Amino acid sequence: MRILHVIPSLSPDLGGPPQVAMNLVHALRNLSVDAEIATTDFGLDVPVNQRLDYVFDHDHNLSVPTYFLQHNRPALKEFIFSKALTGWLWKHLPDYDVIDNHYLFSYAPTCAAAIARHKQVPYTMRTMGQLTPWALEQSRKKKEIYSLLIERRNLNRAAAIHCTAKDEALDVAAFGIQTPTATLPLGVHAPTRIANAKQELREQYNLSNETAILLFLSRLHYKKRPDLLLKSAARLKSQGKVCHVILAGSGENEYVIELKQLAQDLGIGAQVSFPGFVNGRDKDLLLQGSDVFVLPSFSENFGIAIAEALAAELPVVITPGIQIAPEIDAAHAGLVVTGEVAPLSEAMTMLIDMPEVAAQIRKNGLLLVQQRYSWQAIAQQLTPIYKEIQINQRLLTSRQPIEMIQPKLSIELTGQSS
Repeated sequence: MRILHVIPSLSPDLGGPPQVAMNLVHALRNLSVDAEIATTDFGLDVPVNQRLDYVFDHDHNLSVPTYFLQHNRPALKEFIFSKALTGWLWKHLPDYDVIDNHYLFSYAPTCAAAIARHKQVPYTMRTMGQLTPWALEQSRKKKEIYSLLIERRNLNRAAAIHCTAKDEALDVAAFGIQTPTATLPLGVHAPTRIANAKQELREQYNLSNETAILLFLSRLHYKKRPDLLLKSAARLKSQGKVCHVILAGSGENEYVIELKQLAQDLGIGAQVSFPGFVNGRDKDLLLQGSDVFVLPSFSENFGIAIAEALAAELPVVITPGIQIAPEIDAAHAGLVVTGEVAPLSEAMTMLIDMPEVAAQIRKNGLLLVQQRYSWQAIAQQLTPIYKEIQINQRLLTSRQPIEMIQPKLSIELTGQSS
C-alpha cells in the first residue's frame, strides 16, 4: 500500500503541522507502509525536484522520503503556489493508493485533491483546526470565497476527514460537511532524558535555583497569545514571584519585535528570553528543565507541543480554545483556565507554590501520553483506515453493479491505543 502525504511546506515557520506529517510518515514506514511526502521547498534550503531522504530529527537520526518541489516566488505564506508541484502531482498521483492532504485554504492540498478526483485516487483531508469558529473568522471573506469555490468540494468529495479531537469533528459537521470522520490524536516520541536538566537550563540562562521557568514552546503568533503570558508574568512579578519566561519559537519579525517591546513596557524585559526555533536536545532541555508549560491559545486543534510537555513530565497550563483541553482536564493532566491574566497567573502560581499538586499533574500527564499519544499506536490505527479506503475505491471502480457497493468508511476511532 502506497500513501502520499501532501503538505504546503515542511518549514518550521508553519508550526506543528510539518512535524505531524514527518513523524506520522516515519511511524507508518516502521509498520512497512510505503509512505512518502510531497511538498515545496518554501522556507528550506534543500535540493528541489527530486526524492530526498530528509532528516528532520538529527539527534535521533529520523528521516522520511520527501519530494521537494520548487515553489514560485514571491509566495504567500501557507498558500505557496508551485507550478512544479502541480506537474509532479499530475504525473505521479496515480502511483499511490491514498493521498493524505494536510491543511486547508492552501495550494498544495487543494491541487492534490482536485487532481486526485480527476485521476480517481481516493484522498483524505486534515483540517488542522482551521474550521474552528475562531479560525474561520480570520480573513473571513477570503475563506468564504475559497470555501464556496474550492474547499467545500474538496471536503465533501474526500474519502474521510482526519480529526485529532472530538471537538474538531464537531467543527467539521458545523461547517456542513457530511464526509465520514476518523478521530485520532497526534503523537509524540518519548524524550531522551537529560540528567540534571533543571540545573543545566538555569546555568545556560544564568538563573538562580529559586527562579521558576515558564515555558512557551510554539510558533510566535498572536493566535497563540504569548502576549497574555507576558502580562501574566508581569502580574507574578508584582506579587513578588521570581520567574523567567522563555518564548521558544519562530515568528514574523515584526511580531517578535512587538513582543520584546511589550516585555520592556511591562518591566520584565530582563526576565524574558527569545531563543527562536528549537529542536532536538535543545527542545528536550527546555521541556525537562522548565517548571511550567503555558499555551494560552485562542484556538488550537491539538497542540503537539502540549503533548511533548506531558511526555517530558512538565505540568501544563492551557486554555479551552485548545481542542484537547477536555481530555487533559478529564485526566487531571494539566490546568485549563480562561484566557485572562488573573486565572492564568493564578494557575501558574499554584504549580510553582504547590509541589505536591504539580507532582500529581506530572504523573497524570505522563500516563495520558503513554495511553493515547504514541506515534506508533496512532500509525497502527490509521493503517486499517487507509486499507478500507483503498478497498472501497476498488469497489467503486470495479464492474460490480452500483447497488452492491457501499463505499462508506466504517472505522470511527476515538484515539485509544491498542
